[in-house]
Amino acid sequence: ALDRGVRSEGLLGVTLSSSSKLTHQLLNLTWLNVERALSLHNDLHGKIVLLDFFTYCCINCLHILPDLQTLERCWKDTDGLVVIGVHSAKFPHEKVTDGVLAAVQRHNIEHPVVCDGEAQLWQALGVSCWPTVLLIGPRANPLFAFAGEGHSATLSSAVAAALRYYRCINHSPVGLAPFKEPLPSSILRFPGKICLLDEEEGQPAGLVIADTGNHRVLVIDTTGQVLYCVGGKNWQMSLSTLQAPAGVTITWLTALLTIIIDLQNDAVSTLVGTGVQSADFEGGNVGPKQPISSPWDVEIGYGEANAVLYIAMAGSHQVWAYTLQDCTLPRGRKVNSGTCVCVAGSGREENRNNVYPHKAGFAQPSGIGLGQGVHGPCLFVADSESSSVRVLSLSDGAVQGLVGGERDPMNLFAYGDVDGTGVDAKLQHPLGIAWSPPNGPLYVADSYNHKVKMIELKTKMCRTLFEHVTFNEPGGLCVSLGGELLYVADTNHHRIQVLDMKKRTASTLKIHFLDLVDVAVDSTTVNRSIVSRTSPRVHLKPVTIAPGQVLRLLLSLDLPAGACLTEGAPSYWQVQGSNWFLKEQVISGCLTRPPDETVIVLQVPGNDDVKERRTTLSVESLVYYCLQKEGMCLMKGITFTFELHLTEEQKAGNIQVSLVHKL
Repeated sequence: ALDRGVRSEGLLGVTLSSSSKLTHQLLNLTWLNVERALSLHNDLHGKIVLLDFFTYCCINCLHILPDLQTLERCWKDTDGLVVIGVHSAKFPHEKVTDGVLAAVQRHNIEHPVVCDGEAQLWQALGVSCWPTVLLIGPRANPLFAFAGEGHSATLSSAVAAALRYYRCINHSPVGLAPFKEPLPSSILRFPGKICLLDEEEGQPAGLVIADTGNHRVLVIDTTGQVLYCVGGKNWQMSLSTLQAPAGVTITWLTALLTIIIDLQNDAVSTLVGTGVQSADFEGGNVGPKQPISSPWDVEIGYGEANAVLYIAMAGSHQVWAYTLQDCTLPRGRKVNSGTCVCVAGSGREENRNNVYPHKAGFAQPSGIGLGQGVHGPCLFVADSESSSVRVLSLSDGAVQGLVGGERDPMNLFAYGDVDGTGVDAKLQHPLGIAWSPPNGPLYVADSYNHKVKMIELKTKMCRTLFEHVTFNEPGGLCVSLGGELLYVADTNHHRIQVLDMKKRTASTLKIHFLDLVDVAVDSTTVNRSIVSRTSPRVHLKPVTIAPGQVLRLLLSLDLPAGACLTEGAPSYWQVQGSNWFLKEQVISGCLTRPPDETVIVLQVPGNDDVKERRTTLSVESLVYYCLQKEGMCLMKGITFTFELHLTEEQKAGNIQVSLVHKL
C-alpha cells in the first residue's frame, strides 16, 4: 500500500515523475543546516524524506516543530529519515535569507532548510497552505501529505511503517551542519515583549523583558542592572520553568502556560494552562485546568470592581481573559474569579470586524495593549497575519479595524509599508503595540518593515517614527509613564532601544549582571552599592584590630537545598568603607562556589596612615542561584556591617571574622 502511494486526508494530488526537474530546483536554492545542497537523486535516494512546507511568521507552522523534533529524536538520517524544512515565504521580508537564518536560530531548527522564497517547490508540488507536510519514499514516490497541524500520531506511524516496509533504505549520512553562527555579543537573545516596572508597583523603576531566546524573564532597573532573573537557557527543558516566554505585563508572562511571578516572595506558579496545546475555542475552566494555545502577549486591566488579565491567543486567533475577581466582561457576561474564557474571535483566521465579538475573526493576534479609544476603554490588537491594528471595545465587545489590512475579511495578504489613514496605511506583520496615556498616540512595532509607527487615534493617521533609527524585526514596546521615552525590543538585534520622543534620539539600553572584576581601590574611588536597599542586613559585633594586622573575612552563604549558582551570571562580593582604609586593597571579586568559603583578605594600614580609630566596613554579596526542583533562577543580596576599632599598639597575626547567612 505504501509503494502505491496511499492517500490520507489532505493528500496532495501530485507525483514526482519529473524528479529531475525537482532536483534541479533543489540544487539551485539556498540551503541551511547542511554542508551542501542536497540532491533528490543522490543524497536523498533511498531515504524516507519528509518535506515540511512552512513560513516562520505562521503560528500553525511553529506548532508542528515539536512534532518534527520528536521524529528526529526517534530516527536520524543514518536510520533512513531526512526531515527538510521548505521555507516558502508569505511576506516579502521572509524572502530574505538573513531573516530565515534568524528564525532557524530562534526556533532551534536543526534539520536542513531550503529557502524557497519564490515558491518554486510550492508550485511544483501543488502545495496550497501552511503548514503542509509531504512524505516521500526512497524512489521519490509520494506516500502521504498532511495539510494543517494535529497529525503527529498519524505522521509518526507513517514514517515507522515506511522504514519497516522498504528494504532499499539508504543509511548514509547527508552531511548535517546545524547553523551555529555566533550571535552579537549581548545578554539578550531574541527579546520579545517588554513592559514598564514602576515604583508604584512596589518595585524600583525599570523594565520587565521576555528574553525569549534565553528562555527567561529579566527584571532590570533604569540603569540596566538585572534585579531578577527567572528561568534560563542552561536548564534542561524538562526542568525549566519557562520555554520561549513571549509576553509580559508587570509581573506576568506567557509561554505555553501563563505564569505568575511573585517578585516579593520569589515564587513562580502556573496561572493558566495545562502545558498541552488546546483546540478549545471557548474556555470556561479554572485557570490551571484550562488548556490554551500559544499565548503571545498579555495585558492586565482594571475596570469597575474587577481586574482581568487579557491574553492574545495567537494559536487560536482569539483574545481571551483570565478573571482575577468576579467580574462582568463585555456584553454583560458575568464570569467567576479564576476563570479563563474567550472574549473575542471565532477561531477562524480572518480579518473580520463585527459588533458581536465572537463573530469577529482575528489572524494571529500577537500584541495587545489597553488604552482609551475614540469610543471609550478598549484593547488595541496587533493582528500580525492580517497586517493590521484592530480595536476591541471593553464596553460592548465590538471589534473594529483601525489601520492596515483590507476591507475583505478573507484577504490576509494586504500588507506593505505605506504611511496613510485607515486601510490606506499598510503594515507588514506587526507584533507589538503600546498606548501613551492619557491622550497620547498609539505605537506599533511593524516587525517585517523594521520600523516603529505611530497612530493618531482620532484621525487614524499612521506614520513612520524615527526613520533614521535601524531596527531588525522589532517585536515589543512600551512607553514611560510621562510618555517621554519609548522602549523597543529590537528582537533580531538582541537589544532594547530607547527612543527619546523630545530629543528625537535613540540609544541602546546596556543590561548587565554587575560586570565586576577584582580591582584595587585608589584614594578617589567611591563605591556604589550592588544590592537593593530592601535586601537583608546583618549587623555584627565590633572588631578590635591593630594597625598592620591582616583582617580575614570568611564569607559563607548557605544556599537552599538543591540550589546551585547560576551559570553565566557570576555572583559577586564587594567591600565598602573609608577610602583611607581600602586604598590599594582588592575590594571586589567573584564568590566561591558553596559550600566553600570565600576568603576576603584586607591589610590594615599602618599607624602613619590611620585617619581615625573607628571606621565601618560593609561586605555586600549578590548571589544568582537556581532551584533545580522548581526550575527557576533567583537573585539575592545580603550586607554584613560591623565597626572596626583600631588600637594604637602594634600586633602581629591575623584577625578572622565569619560572615554567615542562609539564603
